[in-house]
Amino acid sequence: MNVFSERLKACREQKKKSNPIWTQSYTADKVGVARTTYTAYENGTKTPPLDTVNLIADLFEVSTDYLLGRTEVTTFSNKDQEEADFQAFANNPDLNIFYKELPKSDAEAVERLREIWEIIKHDYKKK
Repeated sequence: MNVFSERLKACREQKKKSNPIWTQSYTADKVGVARTTYTAYENGTKTPPLDTVNLIADLFEVSTDYLLGRTEVTTFSNKDQEEADFQAFANNPDLNIFYKELPKSDAEAVERLREIWEIIKHDYKKK
């Protein structure tokens, strides 16, 4: 087995210790692949596409770097998570209409998006 398949299986089994619902079938359904495909990921006989690796990392709340063996750190730091959240917000295709109306300079546009993100994040934390 390779690092990815070992860590993938370990993540699922860790979840399964606290909740038996985390079977390969359940996880495959959450990821949006057939159980046989997911089993092949855990066995190391098949490699998932990058978008699936991202889904798996989100599902298990670990970084893709951890799953791929680039780091031993299993979770994001708060700063890394905030940056990941901002990037997800900034790259959301539903927001393109707003993004196009921001200042023409890329630096200005990113700064305005960060300001908007901070407002949204602050309002969300109040709830």
